Amino acid sequence: MATTMKKNYLLIFLCVFATVSVWAIDTPESVERHLMFSGDNFFQGRIWTPATALFIHGDLAHLFGNMLFLYVFGNTLEDVIGAKKTIAMFFLGGGLSFLLSLFLYDWNVPMIGASAAIFTLTAVVMLAKPLRFSLLFMLPVGLVAMVYFTYNVMAVFYGVGGNIAYASHVIGFSIGIPFGIAWSPKWARNLLITIGLLAVYIIVTLALETLLFSGPF
Repeated sequence: MATTMKKNYLLIFLCVFATVSVWAIDTPESVERHLMFSGDNFFQGRIWTPATALFIHGDLAHLFGNMLFLYVFGNTLEDVIGAKKTIAMFFLGGGLSFLLSLFLYDWNVPMIGASAAIFTLTAVVMLAKPLRFSLLFMLPVGLVAMVYFTYNVMAVFYGVGGNIAYASHVIGFSIGIPFGIAWSPKWARNLLITIGLLAVYIIVTLALETLLFSGPF
């Protein structure tokens, strides 16, 4: 019996295709004006930019990192809730994250990438299937979700600069929480499992750090 290809692969393909296309064909000014999200663009009538900006990435590292996470979490979530809900979460989480980020960033700052949308998926996966093991990360996906969420919260708290919108990632993750609760009858247990995994991860990491970097005396 033939298996149907996951629809999440379509999201990955569109991200790669759109990114490579704008790198190869368009001019930076045109891309920023017509495809990237910003408050200025959106309120000048380019209301499609919360969707188009999701598929454009700044460089190869940005694209590869996001596609790695989209592959792991998108495929996992599609197995749990189906393709339609997964794709809906991608667009809802990403689009809302862009719009809500207007309260935190200047309206002339362009924003691109699927990161916030993927963080929405990670939140739902964490509450629905935290113990699914990822061979790519060599960790349970719930732990991966919690580690990267914690990292982004700390980056926001300590005001880490750069061109990464950490606050948008936190927003995207927060958007996924109520959907994970609604779609997972065991969400409370799964959340406790994830917190427990994070505690073990921190303890093991600190222990290894002590062993590796402590001196002989």
